[in-house]
Amino acid sequence: MKENKYDEECFFNQYSQMLRSLEGLKGAGEWPVLKAVLPDFQGKRVLDLGCGFGWHCRYAIEHGALSAVGIDLSEKMIKEAKKRNAFPQIEYRCMAIEDFDFEPETYDIVLSSLAFHYLESFEDLCRKIYGGLTRHGNFVFSVEHPVFTAYGSQDWYYNEQGERLHWPVDRYFAEGKRTARFLGEEVIKYHKTLTTYVRGVIGAGFEITDLVEPEPEGTFLETIPDMKDELRRPMMLIVAAVKK
Repeated sequence: MKENKYDEECFFNQYSQMLRSLEGLKGAGEWPVLKAVLPDFQGKRVLDLGCGFGWHCRYAIEHGALSAVGIDLSEKMIKEAKKRNAFPQIEYRCMAIEDFDFEPETYDIVLSSLAFHYLESFEDLCRKIYGGLTRHGNFVFSVEHPVFTAYGSQDWYYNEQGERLHWPVDRYFAEGKRTARFLGEEVIKYHKTLTTYVRGVIGAGFEITDLVEPEPEGTFLETIPDMKDELRRPMMLIVAAVKK
């Protein structure tokens, strides 16, 4: 049974108030880094796995993509995507990533933003994506960094005065289910090591062209309280690869 917290009213309302929900890509701290590793979209067919509100689909179309398909497990996400980022060239489908039928050599670019840490399997998915891409097709994704997901709680250790002491990292090599606190709710995620992410991509046949651990910068550091603490440990991992 696939968990779908984003269709729970309270959780979705909390998510909708996040900066990345209100302002789109410019409200996502990792966007400048992700943007820099994206391929040329001109004339390309794009698939976005875990499309959320559809911001990346919109960006692809606005930068010359021929078409885009965005899938997401959440009906509320898809409904919002159709409202905020509707284009004739974009098709949104409500379904789980694991259930998507990757027809051979159908897409030129496959994207995914902060979705794969909700999935138990990664290697099988990489093989399916490889098969669904055209020759020299691009695969770019972001996930929560393994240092961020390892312990599970996804919160700092504090002293008696409530000051942040350090970020816990434990059970790093014990991959699998973690119960995290996100937006005041318990959310199931799946921890994977950096080795699993890298070897999963390479093992499927891809050539990795970039790997980045993005740091918050610019106005995010200046205007968002506690953002400087995000420089104390990596929160995200971005990988770009090409089909050989």
